[in-house]
Amino acid sequence: MFIRQRLASFTRRVGQAAVAVAAVAALPVALAQPADWPKGPITFVAPFSPGGGGDTLTRLFANEFSKVLGTTFIVENRAGAGGNIGTAWAAKAPADGNTIVFGTMGTMGTNHALYKKPGYSINDFEPVALMGTTALALAVAKDSPFHSVGDIIARAKQKPGEVTCASGGNGTVSHLACALLQQMTGAQFSHVPYKSSSAAYIDMMAGRVSFMIDVMPPLAPQLNGGKLRAIAVSTRQPLAALPGTPTIAATVPGYEIFSWDGVFAPKGTPAARLDKLHDAVNKALAQPEFVQTMKERGYTLTPMSRQEFADFVKKEYVRMGDVVRKIGITLD
Repeated sequence: MFIRQRLASFTRRVGQAAVAVAAVAALPVALAQPADWPKGPITFVAPFSPGGGGDTLTRLFANEFSKVLGTTFIVENRAGAGGNIGTAWAAKAPADGNTIVFGTMGTMGTNHALYKKPGYSINDFEPVALMGTTALALAVAKDSPFHSVGDIIARAKQKPGEVTCASGGNGTVSHLACALLQQMTGAQFSHVPYKSSSAAYIDMMAGRVSFMIDVMPPLAPQLNGGKLRAIAVSTRQPLAALPGTPTIAATVPGYEIFSWDGVFAPKGTPAARLDKLHDAVNKALAQPEFVQTMKERGYTLTPMSRQEFADFVKKEYVRMGDVVRKIGITLD
């Protein structure tokens, strides 16, 4: 009897100790995800050069995210290789939510097909939120002799290689847009890659390059200021931001290309922090003034759930990879 009582007492003490140990072991997990995160700045990697389309958008969004989360978003430019360098760097950052990267159709949808070794995989990231989609516009200098897509195609066929098409760099969406137009029409353009879209605009204004097909957000101020002239848009439907401007598809049936952008975090980032970032992005996308600002730039804000965005990225990875292979572009 005595032995059974001692054994029962010992068993209770062991059980109590086990509960205490379990509670202590759980403390670091709870402490690792404080309710008041973020406590400091969040680094928002822009894998493109300052002044380019991706950089412009990163800064516009960073400003809005800061307002919603009440913390500073520091834009860090890490340019090179069509966005590969900065994106690969972000993939190796600590998975704590304090570093995120501006992901694009290029870095998350086409670079795996363009480059043999981009330096990262889409599986290295957690898709956080889709920010939106944007049309591209075919622009020329204000005094350019070209007034339609047909004019450009006709000249390029008459004098192969004379008509030059600028881009924000090899493998960028502006490069793909030009290559797709060439592939679908049989016209022969000379591709002129720049380190950034802003550098390309300067030469286009000066008449040193014939045209460029670029995303609307950085291009819109140049068009609205009369420095450049849009003669067509890349989407199937006309663009509200450019009333009266025809589609490229009106001349080249089936032509369509658009870009999209989203927020990504390193793989393994805690779900609670991913959810908080996602909610902050979607709140920013719902602000009326911001919606109007982006609409004027030809950008459509497109909120999605985290799962919807993850599914979207997988589909785009396949779709855009097929487009690249159809065009036949490969880069080292």
